[in-house]
Amino acid sequence: MSGAAAALPFVPARVGGCTAATLTQRPDGSAILQSTEPLADYPQRLSDRLQHWAEQAPQRCFVARRQDGGDWRRINYAEMLQRAQAIGQALLDAGLSLQRPLAILSDNDLEHASLMMAAIWVGVPFISVSPAYSLLSTDHGKLRHILGNTTPGMVYAANPSFAQAIAATVDSDVVVVLGQGQIAGRASRSFDSLLATPPGAAVAAAHAATNADTVVKFLFTSGSTLQPKGVVTTHRMLCANQQMLRQCMAFMADEPPLLVDWLPWSHTFGGNHNFGLVLYNGGTLYIDDGKPTPRGIAETIRNLRELSPTVYFNVPKGLEEVANAMDTDPLLRDSLFKRLKAFMFAAAGLSQAVWDKLDAHGVAARGQRVRILTGLGMTETAPSCTFVVGTHARSGYIGLPCPGVEVKLVPAGDKTEIRFRGPNVMPGYWRAPQQSAAAFDDEGFYCSGDAVRRVDPDDLSLGLLFDGRIAEDFKLSTGTFVSVGPLRARVIAAGDPCVQDVVVTGLNRDEVGVMVFTRLADCARLAALAGDAPAAEVLQHPAVRAFFQRLADRLWAEGTGSANRIAKLQLLVDPPSIDQGEITDKSSINQRAVLKHRAAIVESMYQAPQADPWLIRPRR
Repeated sequence: MSGAAAALPFVPARVGGCTAATLTQRPDGSAILQSTEPLADYPQRLSDRLQHWAEQAPQRCFVARRQDGGDWRRINYAEMLQRAQAIGQALLDAGLSLQRPLAILSDNDLEHASLMMAAIWVGVPFISVSPAYSLLSTDHGKLRHILGNTTPGMVYAANPSFAQAIAATVDSDVVVVLGQGQIAGRASRSFDSLLATPPGAAVAAAHAATNADTVVKFLFTSGSTLQPKGVVTTHRMLCANQQMLRQCMAFMADEPPLLVDWLPWSHTFGGNHNFGLVLYNGGTLYIDDGKPTPRGIAETIRNLRELSPTVYFNVPKGLEEVANAMDTDPLLRDSLFKRLKAFMFAAAGLSQAVWDKLDAHGVAARGQRVRILTGLGMTETAPSCTFVVGTHARSGYIGLPCPGVEVKLVPAGDKTEIRFRGPNVMPGYWRAPQQSAAAFDDEGFYCSGDAVRRVDPDDLSLGLLFDGRIAEDFKLSTGTFVSVGPLRARVIAAGDPCVQDVVVTGLNRDEVGVMVFTRLADCARLAALAGDAPAAEVLQHPAVRAFFQRLADRLWAEGTGSANRIAKLQLLVDPPSIDQGEITDKSSINQRAVLKHRAAIVESMYQAPQADPWLIRPRR
């Protein structure tokens, strides 16, 4: 942005909660960081908020989705309470319990939302499982692991496209419920039959028996290990975290939030943070069937032209796609910014270029910038722990602790690990006592494995800066320490738009290298090839080769030492594998899994010079 534009004010939005903190140094070298604002009272159960809004705003739309791609089908708060009680009776009749919970295999839809609210109402835990584990996986290994760990008594899927996954992983004695259609050779119930169940006294009794420590769901992790871990998620965790967010994003209390959101409910950002935020604050969630891909973004753009959110959540790639679309679509820009109080991103770092572009679009639409929020959170903490709401925020900032969260800063070699304790932190992983014990230190702080540092050692108010994952960092053969997180972010930013993600190599080697997962559609566009052209053809095109040669030269030239000077750039022709644990359905790359399963490629990168068509070396 120009200097004049950067000086323009921000759209008014009331914030608080995480704008100031106290820091207490301890004799062992650790420090405790806490918000100066205490956590206010919060409900004991998330279901209390459904009842509250069903009484206070019964006709307000709670959740909506386009029906067959056409008009919006809406469910208001009063209707959702009725659905929760009817379906809740059906869940009880089927004998579901903590030991035999409800598993939901399909993506975000109105049936999924209704099942979640019913399970919450009667105290039956549910598991929202990533649809990719059923529809994209070829061996269904992660789905088999999740269902084996939780032993569900009922499995729901939207349609028969899940038949193969169900046949491979769901025992014959488990009730299968379908939103539509039937599976040949497998008995099933229809979702409508659950909805038609008359609620009886058992529903009221089951609801009355729930409390703050009742398990709401098992939410599975997806990025740091090959096999997901089931996070035990309670009412206390979710309600405390939503109250933290309400204090940080205080504008939520001024106007019921309206969200247009695609983020999957099988992950903590979409399923805990966003869905919970709408329910807790009496807002409305419009389910966006779009995705942050060149093809999927069209549906998101369609929805944002029609609907004006009060706050817009997305992963960085989604914000980038929307920002680029606004360059030539003033209708989209004006609709998106009409009521917008804030953007928020998570799951990865947002490049400063995209950040600046969103600022510029806000100025063009309203003559003001819209603040961009972010923070640090994880599945184990329901999710938010730190938050940055100030207008000083830049890419990489994660802010200060939310009210009620104790942050422990622990020296870890050349880095500082951040740990958490508070009512939003999990009691442990389901049926995994050893992993649960290893997740906490001797003071009960959850050990995140994330590294942080102060934005400014002399100004605590500026908060913390994300400094990568401690487990991903390594040393070169010289003993030089390589900080993977910041280096990876720099390469991705420099490689825009052709780099999707990178895996940093060099453990016990002389030099740092990167393996590059490309954005094949953008590479094809650069080469003027068809979008479905084979990967090898695209990546061998002279225009694409020239792009990556310039990138390799730039990364080498900008390096200031062996720890951040990229000496090898390896293009990966094969996409990351979900079955091998290399990628999640949010497109997050598991560095360790890629290094493990592509060890032969890493080895070839460091052998004597050879005619490898996919290895690019900088011109030194």
